[in-house]
Parts: sequence; C-alpha cells; structure tokens
Amino acid sequence: MTLDEIRAGYLFLVNKPQDWSSFDVVKKIRGVTGAKIGHGGTLDPLAIGLMLVATGSFTKKLTSLQELSKEYTGAIYIGATRPSYDKETEIDQTWDISAITEKDILNAAITLTGVIQQTPPVYSAIKVNGTRSYELARKGIAQELKVRTQEIFEFEIEKIELPLVYFRVHCSKGTYIRSLANDFGKALGMGAYLEQLTRTRIGEYSLGDAWDMDALMSELRELKVSQRTL
Repeated sequence: MTLDEIRAGYLFLVNKPQDWSSFDVVKKIRGVTGAKIGHGGTLDPLAIGLMLVATGSFTKKLTSLQELSKEYTGAIYIGATRPSYDKETEIDQTWDISAITEKDILNAAITLTGVIQQTPPVYSAIKVNGTRSYELARKGIAQELKVRTQEIFEFEIEKIELPLVYFRVHCSKGTYIRSLANDFGKALGMGAYLEQLTRTRIGEYSLGDAWDMDALMSELRELKVSQRTL
C-alpha cells in the first residue's frame, strides 16, 4: 500500500471508535492522504464497528456496497425509553420488568424477524424539508418520518441479563437498530432502548479484518513521511 495507490483507488475496512461520527473517520483519512473519499454506510456516533471507506476510483463502488446486508451485535435495555432510542438522550419513562420471562423475550425476537415495517428515529440524519431530522428533534420540533419496509434475516438472542438483552441481528440495508430496540420493547408491552451496538459485518466484509483507527492513522502518516523522503 502506497499513497499513490490509495489516491488511485483503495478500500479500507475501519473499526469506527465510539463517539466518532462516520464523517470524523472520513475526515481523518482524507486529511492524511489527500484522496477523494467516501464511505459505504453511516454508523451512529455511539455505535462502534465496521465501516467501509473507499478512495479514488473505488468510490464508484459505494452505491453497490451500501446495498449489502449488515450484521450487528449489541444490547437492548428493557424497561425504559429514551427519545433518541439510545443513550444520546435521557430516560423519559420506566416500566416494571419483574414479570418478563425468557419466553417473552424470545417471542419478541421472533415477531420482529422477517419483513417488518419500521419508523426511523426522529434523532436520525434523514432530511425533513431540507433539515436533518435530529436537528429538529433537538429543538423540540415535532415531525413524522415515513414508515419503511425492512427485512430482519436473523434476530438471535445471545444472552439475557435483565434489564439487558444481548443480541445478534442480520438485516437489510437501511435498518435502524435503534428503532428495532424500541419495537422490541413494544413487543414486550413496555419500553426499551439500545444500550450498545457494534457493526460486525457488511456483506462479506468482517470487522475482524478491519483496521483499528489509531493503527491506520499511524500507518498512513508513515507512508506520507516515506513519500516525502523519496
């Protein structure tokens, strides 16, 4: 890998750190390489995991990369809701979960497997009349986002340690796991929100093959210094 190769066309598998936006990842790589760059699917700042970052001629592949299915692991907190469906906002309502059983939880996952109708979170990057939905939500402006048809290929419950339920989901592109967590709570007759999330796979690309962001930036800086000394 050389800077010239990166600028001509390259695909990076990156493990996005928590509290970084997807744009932060793109900006960092662009800043060192000077390459034309884009990514194949946004991750929320609170989520971690796999991002596909393309440079140069490989950016033409981003449309097809965005169509690939996704796999996630994470945890859902049962018995409370937050307006953002994750920990970005404060808890606004709570429920007693003492009657919830393992069977209830497994059945809730079954009801949300297959083709489902999903409403995106109001705290999302979807544009409403030209303005990001999350910008309106943070100002307290009411809005209604269109319901979308998504497909959940697999919804596996990996571990139950109430109030947390650990899961693995394989889903179609464009699925909001925060909304899935909210709908999971509704399926149990109460509230729930997304406690943590890791994207582990995009199509055939695996998080296990991804660069740690610090290691990648160190490698790119070394390439830049090497090129200057040639």
